[in-house]
Amino acid sequence: MVIVILAATLAILIALGVLVALIAWKKKNEGKFVEPNYHAFFVMGIAWVPVGIVSTIVFFLLDIPFIIGMPLLAMGIIYLTIGLANRDKWKKNR
Repeated sequence: MVIVILAATLAILIALGVLVALIAWKKKNEGKFVEPNYHAFFVMGIAWVPVGIVSTIVFFLLDIPFIIGMPLLAMGIIYLTIGLANRDKWKKNR
């Protein structure tokens, strides 16, 4: 049951990511490209890192392959990295 819920959540997140990418690509082709809000990436990273850690620990304790929680942790770390690498652009987007 837990795996089904996690798989559905990941599928929704992937679909939303593809939708956002298509919208950004369309705006870029129209000449209206908007620079990403890097502060939002940082905040999302702060949210996803604990979710990844907790899901990894829970899956490990339930004897479910804990590698399922690793993509969430990796996504959080990637978002944190993107946000921190572009910290100088945070003020521009607000």
